[in-house]
Amino acid sequence: MKRKYSIKKPITIFAAFFFFSQLVLSQADYRKLSSTILSKDSLFWTTYNNCDTTQFPNFFTADVEFYHDKGGLTLGRENLFQTFKKNLCSNSDFRLRREVIAGTMKVFPLQESDTIYGAILFGEHVFYINEKDKKERLDGKARFTHVWILKDSIWKMSRILSYDHGPASYINKRKEIKIPANSLNKFVGKYEGVKAGTLTIQRENDLLIVLNQNKKSMLYPETHNLFFMKERDLCFEFIKSGKNKDYKLLVRENGEIVDELTMGNGK
Repeated sequence: MKRKYSIKKPITIFAAFFFFSQLVLSQADYRKLSSTILSKDSLFWTTYNNCDTTQFPNFFTADVEFYHDKGGLTLGRENLFQTFKKNLCSNSDFRLRREVIAGTMKVFPLQESDTIYGAILFGEHVFYINEKDKKERLDGKARFTHVWILKDSIWKMSRILSYDHGPASYINKRKEIKIPANSLNKFVGKYEGVKAGTLTIQRENDLLIVLNQNKKSMLYPETHNLFFMKERDLCFEFIKSGKNKDYKLLVRENGEIVDELTMGNGK
């Protein structure tokens, strides 16, 4: 019986080797492509954050498609432009600011034969709300996928996917300091407020804790009388009340005072 030889395996190995060689040879082109797309993306979001209605349409193809998991589908550059103006830029007292999450962006080239005709940009970002006379606050988080197309040497977005919207995890940027443990004793007691009800401040080793409806949270000192939570943007400021030794407590959330509590007589 004659042995049958198969040429499929050598061809497969050769094809894999050829493909890998092409990848190695194209690393410089990939770095150039990635740099170009990330630069274009940065310019676009600068336009977005500044509500630059003059430059906004220049980033999209005429037949752009925008898919949003909460806001639906928007077809065409003009419709997208009008949505941008109406929803984001019509009220000067309200603005959104977008910020990319570092390390999440990836660029994937789109090729036909050896020619790059486009790229896919993937990443994650968060949005902040800016309102007049209020401190900027973190609003939400989402993923995005943008399809960039190269035509006549000009890069423009043709497809946009905005999805997986949800709350953004609070990132604490406050710095904890060390203060003498004994200096915490003067803040210990029960505080009464209109919104929070009764808050009990206790000392636990070298820190303060706040108890509210059987919920316990640690407070970390930022100054000698200002404390913060690490899991939420909540601050507690102890201020001397009159000439006595009692304190009142100001509670701030996102920089805004949300309650003012007074220390009970019995502490």
